[in-house]
Amino acid sequence: MQTAIPCLFMRGGTSRGPFFDEAELPSDIATRDRVLLAVMGSPDRRQVDGLGGAHPLTSKAGIVRRSTTAGVDLDFLFAQLQPDRDTVDTTPNCGNMLAAVVPFALETGLADAQGDTTTLRVLTLNTGMQCDITVRTPMTPGGRHVAYAGDARIDGVPGSSSPITINFLDTAGSVCSGLLPTGRVLDEIDVPGVGRTQATCIDNGMPMVLFRAADMGRTGYESAAELNADTELKTRVEALRLAAGRLMGLGDVTKKTYPKMCLVAPPRAGGSLSTRCFIPHVCHDAIGVLAAVTVGTACVLEGSVTQGIASLPQGTVKTVSVEHPSGEFSVELELDPANPQNVVRAALLRTARLIMRGEVMIPASVWKGRQR
Repeated sequence: MQTAIPCLFMRGGTSRGPFFDEAELPSDIATRDRVLLAVMGSPDRRQVDGLGGAHPLTSKAGIVRRSTTAGVDLDFLFAQLQPDRDTVDTTPNCGNMLAAVVPFALETGLADAQGDTTTLRVLTLNTGMQCDITVRTPMTPGGRHVAYAGDARIDGVPGSSSPITINFLDTAGSVCSGLLPTGRVLDEIDVPGVGRTQATCIDNGMPMVLFRAADMGRTGYESAAELNADTELKTRVEALRLAAGRLMGLGDVTKKTYPKMCLVAPPRAGGSLSTRCFIPHVCHDAIGVLAAVTVGTACVLEGSVTQGIASLPQGTVKTVSVEHPSGEFSVELELDPANPQNVVRAALLRTARLIMRGEVMIPASVWKGRQR
């Protein structure tokens, strides 16, 4: 016997995974997590018995509900799974999967279209962050529907799609105690087997450790495949991550998916900064949404590890072009004129697409389903 659970399989930015109405899942967290593991086919590095794509970027799930918070339309819980582990991490955010939340809500009737565009406020339950997400909902013969076709392109996704704009309202200290959890914009960290390493420990939507590729004896322009095969580098980066995690107040991060690690280098394709991000043990083929926001924020902080490397435009509203292995990611940051080191707004563009609608089947031994 198997249990059928309604879901939509969606791409959000450069990630994808199943999305669920919270009402369709167990209310008990431990049971819910067992269900998500069964849905994805974890733990198994191939995830051959589930919907997972054998990679952290395609081992994600979204859970959505109508919000009861004043001024908020939808609540979103992001779940990060791993192909070869039995973990379900709901601590960090995911800005890519966030792009599919409003399309999911409109497709499933959790929200109604407002006009040619629909803007809904979304609360991410993982960290308490709020954002306004705008999607196109043109009139069709059958009524207003989410537009997926369009001319917006994002690196890391083939073709073009309808644009989705995300305006983050409060991202500083999403998991850590604040924007700079160590209290410093630049740290010199003693790393066993590595030595003293300069790094910027920062959390503006995603806990991250930024460090110069040159300090690791690398260019910062290596491909993701080259870095994933670089055992020596990965060992050193993990040692730095463990040391930085303690400094950031995160404790022992051995089994945690954060902080993410980011090698930085001067731009070489006309952008602001070149990056190679580990998430945290696999090099990202691109860069995460909130990781890009956090990297962009580090670029505007005087004295950060990016100083002398990043190339930035003038003015209090800056478009920071973050180069990554498969292209670039532009983030618009607005600075406080009275305190240029204070980022008051972060906005960006993503796309999403509904890939499949239906029911995902899991063994009844995992969960027998909701009693209706």
